[in-house]
Amino acid sequence: MRSAASILHLDLDAFFAAVEQRDKPSLRGRPVVVGGIGQRGVVSTASYEARVFGVHSAMPTHEARRLCPNAAFLAGRFRAYRASSAIVMGLLRELSPLVEPLSLDEAFVDLAAGETTDFSPDAVRALAEDLRARLQERTGGLTASVGVASSKFMAKVASELAKPDGVHIVAPGTELETIADLPARTIPGVGPATMERLSRLGVRTVADIRGLSHGEVVRELGRAQGEWVRDLAFARDDRPVVAEREAKSISVEDTFETDLTDRAELDAIIERDARIVAERLARSGLFARTVTLKAKRPDFTILSRSLTLSGATDRAETISRIARGLLDAVPIESGFRLLGVGVANFTEAAQEELFEPDVAGAALHATVDTSEVPEPANPTPTRDADASIRPRWRPSFLPGADVVHDEHGPGWVWGAGLGRVTVRFETAETGPGPVRTFRLEDPALHLADAAPSDGSPADPSGPGWAQSVPGEES
Repeated sequence: MRSAASILHLDLDAFFAAVEQRDKPSLRGRPVVVGGIGQRGVVSTASYEARVFGVHSAMPTHEARRLCPNAAFLAGRFRAYRASSAIVMGLLRELSPLVEPLSLDEAFVDLAAGETTDFSPDAVRALAEDLRARLQERTGGLTASVGVASSKFMAKVASELAKPDGVHIVAPGTELETIADLPARTIPGVGPATMERLSRLGVRTVADIRGLSHGEVVRELGRAQGEWVRDLAFARDDRPVVAEREAKSISVEDTFETDLTDRAELDAIIERDARIVAERLARSGLFARTVTLKAKRPDFTILSRSLTLSGATDRAETISRIARGLLDAVPIESGFRLLGVGVANFTEAAQEELFEPDVAGAALHATVDTSEVPEPANPTPTRDADASIRPRWRPSFLPGADVVHDEHGPGWVWGAGLGRVTVRFETAETGPGPVRTFRLEDPALHLADAAPSDGSPADPSGPGWAQSVPGEES
């Protein structure tokens, strides 16, 4: 364990919703919910104004609408989130070369690896407050909660105690006291199932776990998890901050509002997702040897088909062709609620295929999971399909999307339906603007490129696109 509070954890406050409120003046101070907007949608982030009504991450969108019908429900703009995240991560790297991003809105920083030499409580607090002030200025008003402690676990706990928009320092030697009365589920890995087993032993708080013997914890949770939980209950955590985490796979998944059975639509989705995956591979300088197709039935049965090539590829055409071939082996009559394309088994060099891939033989790699798997807790909003292959289940003008009108200028989609699109014309700099409605086919109305307000280049399909974000948005 470190003798100084030198690990910092930063968590952007209600990140997705905060970006929307920053860029849409009429939503400031109002409840905002970002996530899936259909009947099967899931809340990704709720603003603090929405949380007052009980709305939270991972909640079904229809339940959020019941609790807070007057909230603005937005599909999300990933490029804007990614641009703001890049600014924040840049600020963190000014403090230290050891920055470990956990998601777009969360990261650890090893301050001891940077130029910081004074780790007294006053100095560390001043550093954290300065970071938050610069972050707010550089991002146009976003706020963050910052915790600093002697370990990653305690720094994460500290940032939770700092929410929202604050700083909390856990001085070395006070760790056990700090976490004693916190719920046992504060420990990473203690989810509902683990908590149920611990409850049978009378556990409610972290201190209660300390009261159990080593044998009791291991007998109830197993050796690996039991020792992990017991170590953290005693604030024992020597995990280092790791600047780069090697990607093991790249994938794109789409959850549909209604079950899809049309093969042409499914092929179009596969082709689009294969292009996104290939773009990510190209940016990473990697080539993949394994292509995977994932499908989820209406009864939540998950089917996975994969094929490992004798060579490696980063070509969208190859990935799409193999994924479509894998779909050939899957009956589609009952439909799918989810479809995904992924690649894995990376290499840094392209390798020529010696033989045509045996897609039909990919059934040998098939796996079936019949367990009921919930939708991702924090789905990152997916980008709209290209107009040439846009499936009927994904409308163009999603709520919150950036648009430009030839006469009225920039704005965002307030709502769409019955052949009409309602737009509020405002930007982060203009203040609340007027609302106007247009025909869906109006040639003067266009979806914008969603370029970030700071003018930095936007990445339309960067890492994390159409994937869940670890942890709960806060």
